[in-house]
Amino acid sequence: MEQLDSRHVYRNPWMDVREDTIRRADGSTGIYGVVHRSDFALVIPLEGTRLHLVEQYRYPVRQRCWEFPAGTLPGREHGEPIELARRELREETGLRAGTLTYLGRLDAAPATLDQRGSVYLATDLTAGAPEREPEEQDMCSAWFERAEVETMIRDGVITDAHTIAAYLLLLLRERH
Repeated sequence: MEQLDSRHVYRNPWMDVREDTIRRADGSTGIYGVVHRSDFALVIPLEGTRLHLVEQYRYPVRQRCWEFPAGTLPGREHGEPIELARRELREETGLRAGTLTYLGRLDAAPATLDQRGSVYLATDLTAGAPEREPEEQDMCSAWFERAEVETMIRDGVITDAHTIAAYLLLLLRERH
């Protein structure tokens, strides 16, 4: 696919939406909408057999969601993924990781979104006070046994695709 033209349709501090005119392999033309967001880091805090999750209200789906801590830098800035992982863990949970192990990369929604994420396992944890951003004021966090997290995934309590995919990366790492 070849990009022939591109124009910005919408922009705010968190995302940029553009519409590209494209030429397909057969020579026909069309449009493609692309949402740009800064890359994110997701952290799986693990202590023994327990995992630490955060819960917050997600406006687009109109419900509270349990997830692993994750986020981007403000203002669509870019930075080192491991430093972003440390920051998100500290901000959302108050935890500090003695060890962060890279587990893999996730494409958030590659059909429309160019955002990618780096997934880290956080161990050797020490507790502290969360440093949440204003948008995270309603956030809470808790430890769960792994079996309970798996039940929450199976029963549809945890529906966040990044959290489910990250947990799979953890399981695959532990298998090898």
